Amino acid sequence: MAADRLTDLFTLPTTLVADGALGTELQNRGLPAGAPPELWNEERPAAVLAVHEAYVQCGSDILLTNSFGASPWRLKQLGLASKARRLSMLAAKLCRNAAGELPVLGSIGPTGTLLQPWGEVSPAEAQEAFALQAEALAEGGVDGLLLETFFDLRELEFALAAVLEHSKLPVGCSMSFDSRGNTIMGASVEAFVDMVQSKGADRLLFLGANCSLGPEEMDAVCAKLCRASCKPVWVKPNAGSPNLCGDRTVYPAGPAEFGRRARTWAMMGAKAVGGCCGTTPAHIRQIVEVLRET
Repeated sequence: MAADRLTDLFTLPTTLVADGALGTELQNRGLPAGAPPELWNEERPAAVLAVHEAYVQCGSDILLTNSFGASPWRLKQLGLASKARRLSMLAAKLCRNAAGELPVLGSIGPTGTLLQPWGEVSPAEAQEAFALQAEALAEGGVDGLLLETFFDLRELEFALAAVLEHSKLPVGCSMSFDSRGNTIMGASVEAFVDMVQSKGADRLLFLGANCSLGPEEMDAVCAKLCRASCKPVWVKPNAGSPNLCGDRTVYPAGPAEFGRRARTWAMMGAKAVGGCCGTTPAHIRQIVEVLRET
């Protein structure tokens, strides 16, 4: 799907359904806890492909690549920074293969460390890392880019500038908020919307919130986004707050709850809904069933 067709998709009157979690779903398929899911793009591509295909089969309209943590700065901790470009490109190709005619968004997460003066990464180094991923994902065949799970508005601003400069693709931006609509660094929903719309208006596909919140807590943030944004709104909460049961991490919100909340987000005005950590193909199938009824 060409980038202009992806943009057109967000102008249709229907609510779009994104996919669910990749990392926790790969853990359900054997990925060791704490291991970077992106390594499986190279080591176990069939498993990654199977997760993407499961989301296609349950009715997702949009797929995300397994590249959220394929940043040189995140991989540096394992001595694998040099693999960032290859892992991002492989992520794009695997997702593209599974998607067929469905649109694919290249997932880019934050660097995983604080920027200077509070951390070791300079703004220029962060932008270089974001540019590397954007270029590799574009080369791998994605239709658009998604900057997701950011909590530092300043870092998101640098990331947005980098991907706009180093690709020609449409871009979505999503931050992680608490139930009051603030990130852990203190950025409000309104400040997020203002910054992103002022910096990337021409290429901005949507604004959204993902991770950190469960489905019920997402209601208030979704409402704030829908009130503040001139662009389509994207919501992708977790399956509730995780609990440790023995050596397993369990997320309490099941598919039925996600289906009920998805109807609420759509009624509020959300354009695209999906799931983040702990969600499975069953969660997405339930969202599809509920939204296709309305």
